[in-house]
Amino acid sequence: MVQGCFHGKRTLDAEQRPGEVARAVTRAKQGDRAAMRFLYLRYADNVYGYARSIVHNDHDAEDVVQQVFTRVLTAIETYELRSVPFSAWLLRITHNLAIDYVRRRRPSIDHAEASLPEPRQHLEATHLRGLLRDALAELPEVQREIVMLRHVAGYSPGEIAERLGRSEDSIHGLHHRGRRALQVALTHAGATPSTVAA
Repeated sequence: MVQGCFHGKRTLDAEQRPGEVARAVTRAKQGDRAAMRFLYLRYADNVYGYARSIVHNDHDAEDVVQQVFTRVLTAIETYELRSVPFSAWLLRITHNLAIDYVRRRRPSIDHAEASLPEPRQHLEATHLRGLLRDALAELPEVQREIVMLRHVAGYSPGEIAERLGRSEDSIHGLHHRGRRALQVALTHAGATPSTVAA
């Protein structure tokens, strides 16, 4: 579910062809990855645009998009088609995660004037973020999903095992291999994957 470039829109599109979305949601609830990909491709730009209007930063908005769709992976089972349109449900998730993102970053923003990064540092951080996104995109899908659930959504190995219908041992193994592959990719790219290795 990693996408390198978003075309932001400030609002989520109203459901056009609601039957097509409803069918995709039903299939996604049953674990159909193609249906989840359809929903991601249909709404990622909208989610990005709305998140961007809250966090006011392109890179932070990209982080929120990843968090939103990681949350959707696990929460879609609880979504009821008859309650609210899928786009409205997605909007609520986006809003909540974007606000949480801003709140988590506020302490560092309050002290920003004391430690503003140099332009070169900002460029390096942007470059590293791009390298990480590219390295994630190269992982096998299940490893990428586990890494995202573990490090972005903050789920425990046991919770991931339950959600993916796998044993906890297999989650540990796949997570270790995914993390190791990220370390190797980032090392070859000249980056130091300290957060990945943690």
